[in-house]
Amino acid sequence: MSTSTTVAFIGLGNMGGPMAANLVAAGRDVTGFDVGQEACDRAREAGVDVKGSAAEAVHGAGSVVTMLPNGALLLSVYDEVLAAAAPSTLFVDCSTVAVSDARTAADRAVAAGHRAADAPVSGGVGGAEAGTLTFMLGCDDALLEEATALLDPMAGRVVHCGASGAGQAAKICNNMVLGASMIAISEAFVLGEKLGLTHQAFFDVASTASGQCWALTTNCPVPGPVPTSPANRDWKPGFAGALMAKDLGLARRAVEESGTDAAVGTLAEELYRRFADEGGAGLDFSAIVNTIRERSATAAG
Repeated sequence: MSTSTTVAFIGLGNMGGPMAANLVAAGRDVTGFDVGQEACDRAREAGVDVKGSAAEAVHGAGSVVTMLPNGALLLSVYDEVLAAAAPSTLFVDCSTVAVSDARTAADRAVAAGHRAADAPVSGGVGGAEAGTLTFMLGCDDALLEEATALLDPMAGRVVHCGASGAGQAAKICNNMVLGASMIAISEAFVLGEKLGLTHQAFFDVASTASGQCWALTTNCPVPGPVPTSPANRDWKPGFAGALMAKDLGLARRAVEESGTDAAVGTLAEELYRRFADEGGAGLDFSAIVNTIRERSATAAG
């Protein structure tokens, strides 16, 4: 096991940059790398020792955290850095990728003489900046204490979900519920409009009845009832439609690979993929209510 306390952070974008900064603020020596110059500049200002390549960043580090856009890039980075890392380095991937990609990455790390965990996050950019992310940790029990200690400066909560890949499984299952519930809540608001029900009246009933859910009471898709929801800021994300489409695509891949009967989750993926393709990619995912309203008006006409 490496005795170095240095953390290498690969992927210093909107999520990774603040996460690395919180490690620095907690007193950790952090090296880092990103392909984007602006991301590197911001990380450097936060105290990260930015290197010229991912392989250079992991050299001499005791642990490596990755926060990358997709599984293909994750595996490509692992191919680059595994040979450059000291023996028995702890690799923790915080990206949201397919369960199969997470397990492949972990297998490659272990085969190269290292230790590996997956720890995707919930909480968005705000949680990354505040250090209050929820980490869904997938690792062997023997790594739990060390991995938790690494994540703690960036976390509000660390949940051990099981062995390798279990963190990603928890993330995509949770977001499948979130996507489907936001569609259902949005459809209910639009139906209520057509039936003469005000947004506030529906909210007052559903928020304290069996329709209560996070998509309603925290991220309400219409302006008014929840003043802090993105709907009151012209649906500025929050959690962007493109990211919901990506996560539901990962869920659909898992559904197909596992042979699960998930008709609602599959339909949610189709609707969010279309929403992202037709202009919703950069809006909060709750803005799908507007698409539902527009299509309802067309159908009525």
